[in-house]
Amino acid sequence: MPAAHRNATGLRPPDSRTVGGLGRIALRGVDPAADAALIHRWVSQERARFWGMGGADRERVREVYEDLDRRDTHHAFLALLDGVPAALFQSYDCAADRVSECYPVRPGDVGVHLLIGPPSGPPRPGHTAALLGAFLSYLWGLPGTRRLVADPDPANHRAVARLERTGFVRGPEVGLPGIDLPEVRIPAKRARLLFLDAPPRP
Repeated sequence: MPAAHRNATGLRPPDSRTVGGLGRIALRGVDPAADAALIHRWVSQERARFWGMGGADRERVREVYEDLDRRDTHHAFLALLDGVPAALFQSYDCAADRVSECYPVRPGDVGVHLLIGPPSGPPRPGHTAALLGAFLSYLWGLPGTRRLVADPDPANHRAVARLERTGFVRGPEVGLPGIDLPEVRIPAKRARLLFLDAPPRP
């Protein structure tokens, strides 16, 4: 069972919601074997070069997500829009990630990665905002989440602006160190940190 569904990690099961004018958005944990082909198609595109997996084959993509699936600190999700995969989301404990070498991590800091899937039809206003909103709402519902930390490509001005419109506050540009382990190899890269504090509890 994918780590995102294990009750032992403290994560509640992914949920779904209906967004007016768009349809039903559901989040589920990535299944490394079943979803490797889809994720490989997405991360192989030039638009996804910041993910650093452009040269990976499908088997390598599966191995990367199997490694994530074994961890209690890192989680990967697919967002489905009316049952069709629309985005890849990842969350992680910042204290257990390379980003911890780049800024002073606080308790409750949760990192977020977002890759919107290729468009499958005409433009749908509010599409990206709705998918991002569903993911953020899910994360805020998890116990212990106090702040979200995003680290997009500094040159991706649209992504940075989107996060700022969502409420993220721009932080420093940093150099994420490379990772070279038997299980996973990730190149070093520059990133723009952005922070979003938890909303007030009712």
